[in-house]
Amino acid sequence: MVNKTSFLPTLTLLFGFAFLYAPIVILIIFSFNAGKLVSVWAGFSTQWYGELLHNEQILRAAWVSIKIAVVNATIATILGTLGAYGLSRFGAFKGRTLFTGMMTAPLVMPDVITGLATLLLFVGIGWTRGMSTITIAHITFSLAFVAVIVRARVSALDQSLEEAAMDLGARPVKTFIVITIPMLAPALVAGWLLAFTLSLDDLVIASFVAGPGASTLPMVVFSKVRLGVSPEINALGTLIVLLVALCIAVAAWIFHRQEQERLRDQQAAERG
Repeated sequence: MVNKTSFLPTLTLLFGFAFLYAPIVILIIFSFNAGKLVSVWAGFSTQWYGELLHNEQILRAAWVSIKIAVVNATIATILGTLGAYGLSRFGAFKGRTLFTGMMTAPLVMPDVITGLATLLLFVGIGWTRGMSTITIAHITFSLAFVAVIVRARVSALDQSLEEAAMDLGARPVKTFIVITIPMLAPALVAGWLLAFTLSLDDLVIASFVAGPGASTLPMVVFSKVRLGVSPEINALGTLIVLLVALCIAVAAWIFHRQEQERLRDQQAAERG
């Protein structure tokens, strides 16, 4: 006799996936709609992708967002890694509790407060708002997410490899670069990708600290959607979804290769 309750987890899982991905599937489908009304299917067409590629405003905003996201993710990963390593390995020190609180505060800070605070800072010091102010504002909250991810990885590392390297004469800096960083690679990649995504997706904070000629892609999309959803926005969303899926596939392939190499090395060590 089949237990009917066994279908409940599967049904719940299917409902969860449908809730998450059905809107994305609908967006992709209507990006190929020939009509201007995004809610009425008028036939298959790729014209909106062509018009999107000729929309200078969206292309310029996309390029600005990508540059800000890359710089933000790189700096946030460096600073977040250093902060996480210091909290995990340096033990108790004066001001540790305060430093930990300051490191994690952006995780729970509302975006409106962060945006307003950074705006007042830049106005107070007379810094002209533009790409640089958006990048700095994004770094302030992105590094907290990186620090949480890297700190969890650092806490799980086997310190015997680092201790063995230093016993063999390696300096702490070389040990950190040659031994620790490779072991932290999955967390660093995950933190970088998360910081990149958070920056690329941010609207509220960027709206506070942006200046003339520094409109990000979310700001441009939001301004267009307020006047009505355009099929070009559906095409843009579809391209972003494909880009994210490609990045996830590449990252999964890299991690799979690393895991396979680790298993082969472990098997070779056991045979030897």
